[in-house]
Amino acid sequence: MEQHDAMPSLQLLLTIPQVAKALNLGRTKVYELIGKENLPVQRFGRAIRVSQEDLVRWLKERQARDDGGT
Repeated sequence: MEQHDAMPSLQLLLTIPQVAKALNLGRTKVYELIGKENLPVQRFGRAIRVSQEDLVRWLKERQARDDGGT
């Protein structure tokens, strides 16, 4: 049987429960990070999603800020 090259499954945006699981935090804490610590989100009506790239960038910036002593 011939295999066809298929586009790899890419999940560009994460739901709040997926972000919570990735960070090993609760859903409420993720909403707190969005509101108080500017975790970047994309809104589609009432749906809130977090870009994987934005999440990684935000974590790196947060770590650099914390390592800098501020």
